[in-house]
Amino acid sequence: MRTGVWLVGARGSVATTSIVGALALRAGLTGPTGCVTELPEVRGPSLPAFADLVFGGHDVVATPLAKRAEALATAGVLPARLAAALGEELASVERELRPAPTAGSQAERATAMVRDLTEFRERHGLARVVVVNVAATEPAPRPHAAHADPAALRAALTGPDEVLPASSLYAYAAVTAGCPYVDFTPSTGLRLPALAALADAHRVPYAGHDGKTGETLLKSVLAPMFAMRHLAVRSWSGINLLGGGDGATLADPAANAAKVRSKQRVLGETLGYLPQGDTRIEYVEDLGDFKTAWDLITFAGFLGTGMRLEFTWHGCDSALAAPLVLDLARLTAAAHAAGHTGPLADLAFFFKDPLDSATGSLADQWTRLCAFARQLHDGGADAAHG
Repeated sequence: MRTGVWLVGARGSVATTSIVGALALRAGLTGPTGCVTELPEVRGPSLPAFADLVFGGHDVVATPLAKRAEALATAGVLPARLAAALGEELASVERELRPAPTAGSQAERATAMVRDLTEFRERHGLARVVVVNVAATEPAPRPHAAHADPAALRAALTGPDEVLPASSLYAYAAVTAGCPYVDFTPSTGLRLPALAALADAHRVPYAGHDGKTGETLLKSVLAPMFAMRHLAVRSWSGINLLGGGDGATLADPAANAAKVRSKQRVLGETLGYLPQGDTRIEYVEDLGDFKTAWDLITFAGFLGTGMRLEFTWHGCDSALAAPLVLDLARLTAAAHAAGHTGPLADLAFFFKDPLDSATGSLADQWTRLCAFARQLHDGGADAAHG
């Protein structure tokens, strides 16, 4: 089942690491560490093989993919031997990357995106193409009346105004082209009523938002522990220090605010209340593609005895995110093949701010993911939405 993976932000660190990782897996040069879809509970015949994934994408920058891979190797994100060994394969993917459309109205740009997606699918004889947004985080958009109605949105896009943020314009193009859409960022994406209705009309599934790779992953494990032991969390404060392109983007207050909202959601959903404290994100250029998070939790036990927990997380965001991007592409493609439409709530395991999720607990999300995977492998199209 040859499946296209179209990456928005295709020359960025996460996208480049995802592409190098998939090519290395295909060539037998690395193992699937970090790939959830290779665990026995999730792996199965409905998922496209790594060898069947064909990559393309859009980006606003033109740095060659091989150069990006070399830079990531120098930064310690991926092994230098892989960047050297996969030169020919990276050149092949390079030919499938396109400049992000920037001229004309948003309707004209969306038409160009749809054309790129359609030609990519036809050129390679692909069963389907999954569009995955791994571009920089956007500020929340200003409300617009056209966000509520597909017909009004189509009309508004022909005008001079920027009606949709970039992530939502890509989502619009994806569903118009019949492609499932995954938002690995906290950007708006498909989270507008008009776009959700459009996705339903085109009968495509979608998933998001904001991949869960570090501090929030730990929150989704620790918060249920406090809840299940009936311990009162009084405060939970965190500081995130990160460099690289993501850190530079989040130095913008509006983008920073969008990210922080995504990171805090799990506490309220899991504990049933929001403790004191907040999460701060600061840009430290010298950290490059690595990030450090420090959290302080104060809590009360029996008789009101005060206690505290501290943890420090130091990780490489691209190396943590890339296997999840591959997982989501494989699972979303399988869901599309099985006839699922609308939000894929069972993929909440992968996100900080998941669509239609009933729980923020990682263990509960894992149970739902495994059940969903079994349904896909058993040919459970009868349970598909819509």
